[in-house]
Amino acid sequence: MSRWEIVFRQLQKDLKLYIFILAVFCLYRVAFILYLSKYIGPTTDFHDISLALFYGLRISLKSTGIVVLFSFLFSTLLAVIFKNDKFDKPRTILGYSYIFILTLLFHIRIPYYEVFHAAFNQFLFNIFRDDTVALLVTVIHEYNLPLRFLSIFGITLILCRILRAVLHTRTFTLPYLPHRVGLIAFKLSLITGIAAFMVFTRFGGSLTYANSVHWENAEVSKDPFLNEAILDDIQALYRAYAAHEALKKAASLNISPEQVRKYGTQLTGKTISPANVDEYFRQEAQGARIPKPSHIFLIIGESYAQWPLLPEFSSLNIASGMKSILSKDNAVQVKPFLPTGAGTMAGINGIVTGFPEENLYPNYQPESYISVYATGIAAQMKQLGYRTRFWYAGFSSWQQIETFTRAQGFDEFYSCGDFPYAAGNAWGSEDKYFYEGINTLFNDTQPSFNVLLTSANHPPYTVDIEAEGFSEAIVSAGLSGSAKADKELITKLGHFWYADKYLVKFIADMSQRFPQSLFVVTGDHADRLNITPNPTLFERYAVPFIMYGPGIHKNMFDAQVAGSHLNIGPTLIELIAPQGFVYHSMAKSLTAGDRFGFNLAFWISDNAIGVIGTKTVEALTVIDRQPGTMPNDFAGQIQAVTAMRGLAWWRMTTGGNIAN
Repeated sequence: MSRWEIVFRQLQKDLKLYIFILAVFCLYRVAFILYLSKYIGPTTDFHDISLALFYGLRISLKSTGIVVLFSFLFSTLLAVIFKNDKFDKPRTILGYSYIFILTLLFHIRIPYYEVFHAAFNQFLFNIFRDDTVALLVTVIHEYNLPLRFLSIFGITLILCRILRAVLHTRTFTLPYLPHRVGLIAFKLSLITGIAAFMVFTRFGGSLTYANSVHWENAEVSKDPFLNEAILDDIQALYRAYAAHEALKKAASLNISPEQVRKYGTQLTGKTISPANVDEYFRQEAQGARIPKPSHIFLIIGESYAQWPLLPEFSSLNIASGMKSILSKDNAVQVKPFLPTGAGTMAGINGIVTGFPEENLYPNYQPESYISVYATGIAAQMKQLGYRTRFWYAGFSSWQQIETFTRAQGFDEFYSCGDFPYAAGNAWGSEDKYFYEGINTLFNDTQPSFNVLLTSANHPPYTVDIEAEGFSEAIVSAGLSGSAKADKELITKLGHFWYADKYLVKFIADMSQRFPQSLFVVTGDHADRLNITPNPTLFERYAVPFIMYGPGIHKNMFDAQVAGSHLNIGPTLIELIAPQGFVYHSMAKSLTAGDRFGFNLAFWISDNAIGVIGTKTVEALTVIDRQPGTMPNDFAGQIQAVTAMRGLAWWRMTTGGNIAN
């Protein structure tokens, strides 16, 4: 058999593998859309779905080309080089392996989307910085891991057997061409066809880069869910990697001292040349606005979102406790409010350091353990006469939280290892026992500033909520259709109800013991639970900012105020510090009428929320998706955001000194 005959036969086998794997990609895309069809928007029609499937097919040409390229190299070329038509085993092994990987990723992608409302993205890399044991326990409990493994191996086995049968189907022999010219023309056509096919695959169904499809331009649907369905798992993983690398690059910016001064001028509006970047954060308090609290409790609720507090969701009855506090005259809340980032530690980092999130992970930065950041909340509260404590319902080793918070000025740290708790899971104590532990350990008259971080409202949802008094009837009035029978959703809502119940009980207990205490409530992040498949940006990402205590009143903040976790520190200081007290903060106090909040991905104002770096804007409404409007000074606000990030980067990576 000639080499050309071998090439012709082997290429047919590569083509069979290509068509089969491409069909698997399409099969999983259709299955993904069908299984999660509840996330399809109400205005989406068949044309949108067809468009998503077409562009998905195009982008999967690239993903299919990966395995076929290796098949070409290790089967076809080797068969030609050694003039042996028996190099089929590598192709078969590659095909089987790719099918297993795709099946595994498909089974992971579904719960990932249900949590993050996205196919794989850069947040995937945060897993490697989290408590892997607790994550594994959560996955096993929440997603029935043994059954999923059976499904993965069963489907893989079926698809592999079908592939084997396909690869063993008959191939055509090289056409007989008696004329030399015809044979040469055929060979040239074959070579040209291979090259064109490779280009066609590389550009996702196009022969030019200008018309190519890739993950950056594949969002052709008006439906966010379908845009995610367009990306197959290989492309989604590549997007996650590319975004992560971009963030790493942003986190290793080579900012010059001149650029630092430019950022400082943008942030302060003043042309100054300090020796240390901290001077750009220097502010002076305008004078106390409330009686100085005996104790301050800043409570960060795990996944404690803003949307259950809105009137539109009052029939769910899962935030009745906090609503009862908000009804009091000495309570106030700011609704347009964002967490520092998308995860718990991102929120903690922002509150503890006063720095915006930019994927630098302050809790892992060496500088965080060398010096206390001037913008940090604990050290500044100590200057105001408070003993500082951090209380965590989980374990002290998680994300280095104890060593990090102590290094950043907290005098004391307590975790679930410091008090008895009768129930909990891999993430720590249930809220009931966490608050009881604080109540028991908290027994002094010295003024104190306390940060509390809960953990129970988090997968795996293991609290016995029925024993705590929860029944499905509590939330059923607020659910419609199939949601009324969704036991998993009701369990999640029950855990929010549980978190709210014991949060409010703790506030009541401590208010009785220490009547002059100030309570501040927020959430670490919000993007975990919604009752609507396609929530607005506000429903998905906003967290509450609530203050309750002596001196607090409904008109404390301007009606158009908006902010984020970065505003908590300066707001507290401006409420209690004497006039002229020098403090450091990047953000302004909400008492000064700040009307713009932001985090790594989003911005928020009094009437709109949007995605940074895009034109996506939504009005702050939870019912109608009306077009939002950007603030009049939006460009200046984004410049300030860029300046804050640059200055934070300089402080965390260089120590803050500005060379001449």
